[in-house]
Amino acid sequence: MPLVVDEDADSHMPFLEANSSSSSSSSSSSSSPSSSTSLKRTGNEWTALAHIVTAVIGSGVLSLAWSMAQLGWIAGPLTMLSFACVTLTSAFLLCNCYLSPDSDTGPDNRNASYLDAVLNILGERNAWFCGIIARINFIKVAIVYTITSAISIRAIQKSNCYHDQGHEATCRYGSTRYMVIFGLIQVIVSQIPDFQNMKWLSIVAAVMSFTYSIIGSALGLAKVIENGEIKGSITGLPSSTAAEKLWLVAQALGDIAFAFPFSLIFLEIQDTLKAPPPEKITMKKVSIMAVCITTFFNLCCGGFGYAAFGNSTPGNLLTGFGFYEPYWLVDFANACVVLHLVGGYQIFSQPLFADIERWFARKFPESKFIHKNHTLKPLPMLPFELNLMRLVFRTAYVALITGIAVLFPYFNQVVGVSGAITFWPVVVYFPVEMYLTQKKTESWKTKAIVLRVYTTVCLIVILYAFVGSIRGVIVARFS
Repeated sequence: MPLVVDEDADSHMPFLEANSSSSSSSSSSSSSPSSSTSLKRTGNEWTALAHIVTAVIGSGVLSLAWSMAQLGWIAGPLTMLSFACVTLTSAFLLCNCYLSPDSDTGPDNRNASYLDAVLNILGERNAWFCGIIARINFIKVAIVYTITSAISIRAIQKSNCYHDQGHEATCRYGSTRYMVIFGLIQVIVSQIPDFQNMKWLSIVAAVMSFTYSIIGSALGLAKVIENGEIKGSITGLPSSTAAEKLWLVAQALGDIAFAFPFSLIFLEIQDTLKAPPPEKITMKKVSIMAVCITTFFNLCCGGFGYAAFGNSTPGNLLTGFGFYEPYWLVDFANACVVLHLVGGYQIFSQPLFADIERWFARKFPESKFIHKNHTLKPLPMLPFELNLMRLVFRTAYVALITGIAVLFPYFNQVVGVSGAITFWPVVVYFPVEMYLTQKKTESWKTKAIVLRVYTTVCLIVILYAFVGSIRGVIVARFS
């Protein structure tokens, strides 16, 4: 179970003047926490759940069978459940961070992003560090999604090739062109103005993520039935040396860490909710549902995949070609992966876009290049507002992400690094520190000691995963 925290009394730190002053510009007032009440919020628990599922059930789920193979039948499921508990604990802690009162008697102000909450509760120094971590997180997820999309598109071609020419045929295809195609699609989709306009994309992406997760689990179960046995062992995949086993376990932990958290976009999602009921109540309910759903699918994909292939478990369940037939179902599942990643990329990129574009808006309040929108009508009944700043900046960002992905197209290794690099500060450290600060919990209190021990243990595990995953990338790059 997640750590139990007392959330009855809502004591908050004063809202920092540095942040409220930043909303003085009329050009950015609609984006600032203090004036965000002017936005019409129409989200509910189902749209919030769609956002989270889109973010969480992504490319990471495809590596979980391989992670299970490294950890074995006992450590594998227990590790997944442990990361699920950490994620749910983070969500419960963050629920209280959405509102910050101006004073003891003043109105509440909304922390519309994770970074806003850190700034208002922990101060500018922590916010500076958090800003770096947050940007790294958004960038690394975009890189992983670009790599995964190309691998899935390539897998469709290979599946058709194997079906036509036999399973022993040499079916080799590059991935660079597919990364470029995915990048071009993201250039177009990135012109969606903000999170508030993404409901339809999140819902479609969530449906796709459920679809390919179910297909992957079903194919694994069918393979187990075909084999007539459950493969795998308690200790996992044997390795040539103990040291090599330790490194593979570390990489597996990084892969699992990538598959669970949604903390960094938690407050953005909470900011889309209508009230009543209070946003905090809705998000607690949504968080429980989301963690239960994603944990179930992660366990199914990881468990059925490992049970089907044992020591031969591929790094990517749908593209490693443990499954050849029915080829059309494998193709369909990989097509769902690509469609999901189109939306998932935006779920993690939109907060970064909004953050940087707000900064430019404050810095250049008179610039028409930044503030003027041009109405286009590609279809008579479908008007579209084009902003030149948005077009140039977001296109350059997608191009940079695509270029990095082309240089490091290593699925499992990159997923491991991505999972470990930001997990501890985003999911563990900042939520705990914000909670203790808001509740004004003294350091010697039992609750503070328990949370600090929890933070330290998580740090040790993630450092181990990070070092092992970095080693995996280096070995893959130079082997």
